[in-house]
Amino acid sequence: METCLRKLRGRQLGLPFPGQTGQWNAITDVPGVKVGYTTIIEGDGPLRVGEGPIRTGVTAILPRGHLAEIRPVWAGIHALNGNGEMTGSHWIRHAGHFSGPICLTNTHGIGVAHSAATKWMIRQYAEEFLNDHLWAMPVVAETYDGVLNDINGMHVREEHVISALEGAVSGPLAEGNVGGGTGMIAYEFKGGTGTASQVVRLGGRDYTVGVLVQANYGRRDWLTVLGVPAGQHMRENLLLDHEQGSIIVVIATDIPLLPNQLERLAQRGGLGISRSGSPGGNNSGDIFIAFSTANAIPRNALATAPRSMTAIPDDWLDPVYLATVNAVDEAVINAMLTAEDMTCVKPRKSALCKAIDPASLIELVRNGVRTAVRD
Repeated sequence: METCLRKLRGRQLGLPFPGQTGQWNAITDVPGVKVGYTTIIEGDGPLRVGEGPIRTGVTAILPRGHLAEIRPVWAGIHALNGNGEMTGSHWIRHAGHFSGPICLTNTHGIGVAHSAATKWMIRQYAEEFLNDHLWAMPVVAETYDGVLNDINGMHVREEHVISALEGAVSGPLAEGNVGGGTGMIAYEFKGGTGTASQVVRLGGRDYTVGVLVQANYGRRDWLTVLGVPAGQHMRENLLLDHEQGSIIVVIATDIPLLPNQLERLAQRGGLGISRSGSPGGNNSGDIFIAFSTANAIPRNALATAPRSMTAIPDDWLDPVYLATVNAVDEAVINAMLTAEDMTCVKPRKSALCKAIDPASLIELVRNGVRTAVRD
């Protein structure tokens, strides 16, 4: 597990993102949520399929940490543009909950990540799997890292997934070139893993909305930071002729919400990614999941007795929506600011995927540049 902050994040650089954050400004500000990474960076030189260079990994999100019994979390999902994969999504849509972890990796790592997460669940919840007729249905989602990684070499292995799951912790999180986000690109800058959180006061008490993104989407022309069309002024090291990528957004909260409310919350992921300029490209898998750690009940209580749930009124949701949109936007920018340069294994317009220059971005935002610069 990597826990150090490699580079300064948006707020540390003075970017005036709105809202009050949690202690770590991370998805782990939601009580009980843990995150683990396995980052795989090996080899240099020309691409040799099966040998590298390797720039990939796995991110594991445990909604209830390392509990020894299954406690489902209530959830909702939304696909703004479905050119991607998130396993378990049909059952979440129908049942309104899921059990087990969420794993994020590259497109060709979906199968091994699902298999490994299933084996981990069988071991983690051994007594329940031994005594009951259970099936494991972990949530595994992907984005494509084939520009920076030997994706066809399929280098994510079972032990990488297990390591991320076992190593998941609370607290501050590394971002950028880590976990499943290692080989990802955002707005033609180096992208990857980003996180943020917001505190929301409802009914006289504070709750938290936390977000983690795997950002691998967008064109430079679209990039907007705090209302400033920064990408139209930052024209060096362009990579793409058209948008190709995806973003996975994971939204966690301790607010008591019904599954239909969580589906509506997941929809706000689309508004969050649009803040930084994306219209949701045709080639992009923009898929969002929201879950609540409230209303925790044992798995067997789902089927053995009537259940009651606490939920906030729909009329209270506006500040929750705003907090979610704010956190998604900030998480995307954090992913870019904390990333580091990476060489393309399949060069596009440039052989190097550059990280965004914080000083240039800060100057643009500070000056409030609004006039578009066209090619």
